[in-house]
Amino acid sequence: MDYKLKPVGEQVIVITGSSSGIGLCTAILAAGRGAKVVLASRSEQVLDDLCETINANGGEAIRVVADVGKRVDMDSVAEAAVARFGRIDTWINNAGVAIYGKLDEVAEADSRRLFDTNFWGVVNGSLAALPYLRANGGALINVGSEVSDAVVPLQGMYSASKHAVKGFTDSLRVELLAEKSPVCVTLIQPTAVNTPYPEHARNYMEKEPKLPSPQIDPQQVAEAILSAASKFERDVKVGMMSKLNTAAWKLTPALAERMAKGYVKKQNYDSAPIDPQGTLYHAGETGRIHGRPPEARA
Repeated sequence: MDYKLKPVGEQVIVITGSSSGIGLCTAILAAGRGAKVVLASRSEQVLDDLCETINANGGEAIRVVADVGKRVDMDSVAEAAVARFGRIDTWINNAGVAIYGKLDEVAEADSRRLFDTNFWGVVNGSLAALPYLRANGGALINVGSEVSDAVVPLQGMYSASKHAVKGFTDSLRVELLAEKSPVCVTLIQPTAVNTPYPEHARNYMEKEPKLPSPQIDPQQVAEAILSAASKFERDVKVGMMSKLNTAAWKLTPALAERMAKGYVKKQNYDSAPIDPQGTLYHAGETGRIHGRPPEARA
């Protein structure tokens, strides 16, 4: 299907999870290229500061403090976008949280909370955005992961949530194709990215968590997202390791499993945990695109 997508500089773009990491980087890039941006996260002060910076530099940004796990909050984000700018051209479901720990050690409440954000956040955002995207056409972009097709030990529930995001995204795309909708749906699948992701994670380990190397820069993911906003791509694997890992799990799953078990010992620093509770239940106030090792946070 031939989707009619505007250049980024002519768009109204909604970004969830825009107070740090990939979402923050995407917001800054989009605003710098002329897009009107609607920023959503739980971190009120970070959003206020970001909007002030964007608007002071000649951009246009509004913020909505919202929890993606609540459908009413996502409806409020969509309504605020249309009230201010008259439409939505691209909606980016980016918000996500993590848990480090063995699956049989993680509390059920924590696992459910992760799914509220990582999976239901995508569902809530997508369904809130659809009526507005259908009206004029546009792009719905869901940020999955290489573990939408693969898995990583000690992040089992995160892996499960990203598999669920892929299933929902693919099913929604097919339904929209069947109705000949002008809305295109893209899944972004990055490899490990240098963001505050492990700093924000709920941590059951006895050491401070980290992502395995190599890691790519968040701007690489943000560029892929904005590219998909102006030219439809079904799914986008960002980073060479994403392409290699997803191919391995599809073509040689037994070998991929044996290789993946090695990551059990590659996801922590030697130092003690700094904030084991993370941001699973409350907003993080980092306002940073990149992550920091423990010594830089001391």
